Amino acid sequence: MKRTLVLSLVLLCVTACVQAQDARSEFMKNPALSGSNYVAYPGPKHRLTPAPRGYEPFYLSHYGRHGSRYLIDTHDYDRPYFTLLRADSLGKLTPRGRQVLDQVRQIRQEAMGRNGELTLLGAQQHKAIARRMYERFPQVFAGDAVIDAKSTVVIRCILSMENALQQLLVLNPRLRISHDASYHDMYYMNQTDKQLYKQKLAGGTKELLDSFRQRHQDYGHLMRVLFNDSDYPTHIKAADLADQLFTLASNVQSTELRHHLSLYSIFTPDEIYQHWLCNNAFWYLTYGPNTQNGGTQPFSQRNLLRNIITQADSCIALPHPGATLRYGHETMVMPLVCLLNLNGYGEPVDRLDQLATVGWYDYRIFPMGCNLQLVFYRRSQTDSDVLVKFLFNEDEARLPIATDCAPYYHWRDVRAYYLHKLDSYEKLK
Repeated sequence: MKRTLVLSLVLLCVTACVQAQDARSEFMKNPALSGSNYVAYPGPKHRLTPAPRGYEPFYLSHYGRHGSRYLIDTHDYDRPYFTLLRADSLGKLTPRGRQVLDQVRQIRQEAMGRNGELTLLGAQQHKAIARRMYERFPQVFAGDAVIDAKSTVVIRCILSMENALQQLLVLNPRLRISHDASYHDMYYMNQTDKQLYKQKLAGGTKELLDSFRQRHQDYGHLMRVLFNDSDYPTHIKAADLADQLFTLASNVQSTELRHHLSLYSIFTPDEIYQHWLCNNAFWYLTYGPNTQNGGTQPFSQRNLLRNIITQADSCIALPHPGATLRYGHETMVMPLVCLLNLNGYGEPVDRLDQLATVGWYDYRIFPMGCNLQLVFYRRSQTDSDVLVKFLFNEDEARLPIATDCAPYYHWRDVRAYYLHKLDSYEKLK
C-alpha cells in the first residue's frame, strides 16, 4: 500500500506539471475558461474505469452546485452600464466603447429582474448530469429505488434539483423521490461559521491579496479601447470598471446571449490571464488551504462531510438504498474539495505566484453545476468490503489515501481517514 501511495503522489506531481503548462493556452483556445466560478459546466472528460470483478454500484451520494445563473446583484449590471452611459453623454467613448455600451445594455436588459436566477443553460446542465448518473450507474436507479434530494433554500438551487429529478423520472417513473428545501438542513447544506469567516482575511491574507492584485493589475489598454480621452479614466474607478466588465464577459457564457455576443475581445490575452490570476488567488486564499490565515477554511464544510459519511453508513445497511442528492453552492464545493484533498487541491502552496505553476485552477473545481459524486460498490448485500469511487465533476478523482484498486477505495479506509481528520480539528477548536 505504501508503494501505491508513493506512486499516486508521483502521478499527482506529474499531472500538476502538465496542467501548469496549459493555463494560458487553454484561455487562448477558450477565453471563457478564465471566468473562474462563472465558467459554464463543461461535463466529464474521461471514461470511467471498470469496477473490480464482481463489484457493482448500489448507492450514490452527491453534492452539487446549482447550474448556470445570472449575476446576483443588480449593481453587477448597473455600475458598468451607467459608468459607460455617462461617458457617452460626455462624448468620451471611442466607437468601440459605444459598441461595448450597447453590448452591456443587452446583457443588462436580458438579466433585468432575474438577479441570481437559474438560466436555461443551468437547467439543461442538471438534466444532463442526472441523465449521465442514470446511464453510468443504472443499478443505483433501478426499479423503485429511493431518491432523497435536498436543496438549500435559494431558488436557483431548488430549480436545479427539480430539473435533475424531472430527468430521472423521465428515465424511470417508478423512482420513489422525496425532495425538500428547508432551513432545517442548512447547518450542513450551507454551513455558516462566523469564527472561520472572520479568519478569511486574517494573518496578513488581505495584504497578501492586495499586493498580488497590484502586481497583476493593468487596465491601461482597456481604458484606451473604451475612452477617447486619456485623462478621463482618472475621473472614474478604472480598476473597478475593468473588473466589472470582465465579470460580465465571464457570465455571458451562462446565458442565451452567448450565441450573439462576447466581451472578451476588449481584453488582450494577457489581460484575460491576469484577471484570472487575481481571481484564482482570491479563491485559494479565502476558501482553500491558505496557511496564512490558519489553513482551516476548508473545515467550514465539516458538517457536510459528516453528513455524507453518516448518510452513507445508514444507506450501506439497506438492500437497495438508491441515491442521496444535495444541491447548493460553489462556496461549499470548493472548501469541501480542499477538505477531502481531491486531486491535491487541499495541499497548501507556499507562494501565490506558484498557484498557476502547480495546477491550482479554480475553474476546474467549481464551474456552474460542479459536483461531487461518491459511488459505492459491493459484491452482495452482505459484503463488508464496500468500495467507493469519488467523481469530481464526473471524472474519477484521487484521494490522499492508500488503495490497492485505484480509483476505487475501501470505504472503511476512507471513512476512518476523514473522521479522524474531522475529530482532530474539533479537538483543536
